[in-house]
Amino acid sequence: MVNLAEKLESVPSLPGVYLYKDAKGKIIYVGKSKNLKNRVRQYFQSYDKQSAKTKELVKHIADLEFIVVDNEVEALVLESNLIKKYKPRYNIMLKDDKQYPHIKITKEKFPKAIITRKIQKDGASYYGPFLPSSMARKVLDVVNRTFQLRTCDIEIDGKLPRPCLEYHLKRCLAPCVADLCKPEEYQEAVKDAKMFLEGRNKELAEELERRMWEFAEAEKYELAAKYRDLRATVLKLAEQQKMATASDKDVDIFGYYHEGQRLALQLFTMREGKVIGRREFFWEDLDAENFNPSEFFSRILTQYYNTGYVPSEIYVPEDFEDRSLLEKFLAERRGRKVKIIVPKRGKNADMIDLVEQNAKIAFESRFRILKPGKVLEELQEILQLPALPERIESFDISNISGAENVAGIVVFENGKIARSETRRLIIKSVEGANDVASIREAVYRRYRRLLNENGKLPQLILIDGGKGQVNAAISALKELGLEISVVGVVKPPKHHNRISHLLTLEGAIEFDERLACFRLIQQIRDETHKVAVEYHRKRREMRDLTSELTAIPGVGEKRKVKLLRNFGSVERIAEASFEELRPFVGENTAQAIVEYFRQKKSLLED
Repeated sequence: MVNLAEKLESVPSLPGVYLYKDAKGKIIYVGKSKNLKNRVRQYFQSYDKQSAKTKELVKHIADLEFIVVDNEVEALVLESNLIKKYKPRYNIMLKDDKQYPHIKITKEKFPKAIITRKIQKDGASYYGPFLPSSMARKVLDVVNRTFQLRTCDIEIDGKLPRPCLEYHLKRCLAPCVADLCKPEEYQEAVKDAKMFLEGRNKELAEELERRMWEFAEAEKYELAAKYRDLRATVLKLAEQQKMATASDKDVDIFGYYHEGQRLALQLFTMREGKVIGRREFFWEDLDAENFNPSEFFSRILTQYYNTGYVPSEIYVPEDFEDRSLLEKFLAERRGRKVKIIVPKRGKNADMIDLVEQNAKIAFESRFRILKPGKVLEELQEILQLPALPERIESFDISNISGAENVAGIVVFENGKIARSETRRLIIKSVEGANDVASIREAVYRRYRRLLNENGKLPQLILIDGGKGQVNAAISALKELGLEISVVGVVKPPKHHNRISHLLTLEGAIEFDERLACFRLIQQIRDETHKVAVEYHRKRREMRDLTSELTAIPGVGEKRKVKLLRNFGSVERIAEASFEELRPFVGENTAQAIVEYFRQKKSLLED
């Protein structure tokens, strides 16, 4: 068997990627070089001169692999892909703890626009992120109304005899009917939608104006009017954007703030001279003694721009060795020249300063929460808890009119999420939408199991809900002979992502997001809600589409068939009003159907 020393001798003097493995065969580091042999040898020949982090890495290297490529650009791309795939322990990883919604233009013969929280390298186009999450739904609605891309899941072959209701509502071009929309006309609409989502409104308006005059000169006045109206819509939407600057280019601006092992990175996205979005990333485990900003930005930019839209210019606060190489790679992806600029003076440097100010604010806001001692003491005092809440467990229920009823359970220890202890439960004993009974079952099953397994009990339980849910949780605990503090997290009726107050046995406590301990509760609540909703969606997706109707109280097989016969599809039933449904199923069931799809829509927008 070939040992590590023999493998080191066999490394070629060619460009490529090297992968270090530990004794268990796990990949712990991925790197690239234009000369693999020289780069790999440096780790072992200059050990005394290495940083503490590199020395630690070398101690754990038990094996290596290498992949030879044709040039440095290919090595750069391959390195980024392998880092994303294997998530090696000693690599700097681009990461944040939020799954922001994006709009995806699918890669199909007749693409459609959908909302997704997962970016994949699947040939599709992704736009975003959208903050708040509801903005993604609003933008998607604008795209569908303006550019009329299809929203259905049927196979498009142009052979359908007539279009659906979406066409008549002017929300779809109807590529399913050959006489109504030619493939090239549909692809033109897709191209326009992509330009709009990229923020290239000025360029899009000019293109629409060109088409308008082209059809006008050909005396095709109906088409000319279409592009005139579309141009007016695009210009109106462009006026609603804010924070104009002097530049009319597409620019991404990076800034960061760093203390010890922690770092906050901010990204401002400018399109046609307007700041249209912001994104933030955080790190907690950097090598404090040997942190190198140049190396950091080299790694992060390569990972960030491996998928998604590439702007014409990128502003960064630090220069790095691979800058020209990365410019070449990004230019190939964009199809046009890309500049990575390190501004030193003037307006561009001022923009970097602005982004770094925001990074510092984000750093302070984020990591103030992560000082567990002070925050937990503050929480204990405000909630009047008998013990410091070092372990907090949180419950949330997710269902639509009682269908696919599930619970999400999240655990935080010393102010940090313990992801390995996240649990999901299918509610078994509750029929219909009864969150109170569902909470009781979830709490009882959770702590009965912990007692049987001699598991660790929390000092505080958070329940997503009001008095009924809190009392249900306390009742379940009493049945098990447990006394644990229970607090309800109460939301306003029309703001599902906000917290209005906390409910304890002593009464209500107004929620104040300026307090670090309350921001911790917000974080715990958001994590729990995400776990419950994602599990509910997964359960719902596993269900056959038409069987969704029979999950609604009052709808059996006969009524399901009757509804489908009269409305044609589940989508049309979902859009039907109470008055339209009542003749077929009666008042109570009609109301249940309307409420079911209202809750489903609200859940998807959340």
